[in-house]
Amino acid sequence: MKFKTIFITGASAGIGQACAEIFAEAGARLILLARRREKLIKLSADLLKKFGTESFSIECDVRNFKSVEKVINNLPQEWKNIDVLINNAGLARGIEKIQDGVLENWEEMIDTNIKGLLYMTRLLLPDMIKRGEGHIVNIASLAGRYVYPGGNVYCATKFAVKALSEGMIIDLNGTGIKVTNVDPGLVETEFSEVRFRGDKERAKKIYEGYTPLTGKDIAEIVLFAVSRPQHVMIQDILITPTDQANPYILNKKSN
Repeated sequence: MKFKTIFITGASAGIGQACAEIFAEAGARLILLARRREKLIKLSADLLKKFGTESFSIECDVRNFKSVEKVINNLPQEWKNIDVLINNAGLARGIEKIQDGVLENWEEMIDTNIKGLLYMTRLLLPDMIKRGEGHIVNIASLAGRYVYPGGNVYCATKFAVKALSEGMIIDLNGTGIKVTNVDPGLVETEFSEVRFRGDKERAKKIYEGYTPLTGKDIAEIVLFAVSRPQHVMIQDILITPTDQANPYILNKKSN
């Protein structure tokens, strides 16, 4: 990863932050995009201090195409050649049944998880194709393989990510561009806290009674996938905690 430029969306926390740390340790240069400026500033400073990492931080919401287009078009020349795009920005909101669905939640999930990923990819892919090299990593979910109660629209967005990854692999065949779809199971991050709009106690219960994955677990696998030789493309990865068989079967130990 020495001298490679890695662009990470949703970089301020969770899997995105873990990817930033893992790739920094591997010697990469980083473009870090997220909505929370203060967290980006801290992360960038921490990476510089710990690894001597050169990074470029962007405060932006992937749901806003005009904003994303502007920041990408205005990247300094030395940051324009992106080697790896990690489409990590994503979220879940609520667990209501379809008939009780909150329109605001639906739109936020669809706009972030699907449209944000498409915006980033559309803006960065043409230059990768011109250079004949690059790698797109889409962070999807186990929820893109199984629909679970309360998942409805969130699961639909992650099924879409998996379908888009497969479509990219087909469309990019012969260009030299690689695509990897990553489907994590239960990972302990801010995910559940975001889903329950800041209810930390409720979120904490999701991860009790077993050992969940960490953001670092996922980041290490992403690094492995993108560091393979040019002739090797890992198309699809499913990762779960050992205690998780699928969304319905989870070995939780009572206290």
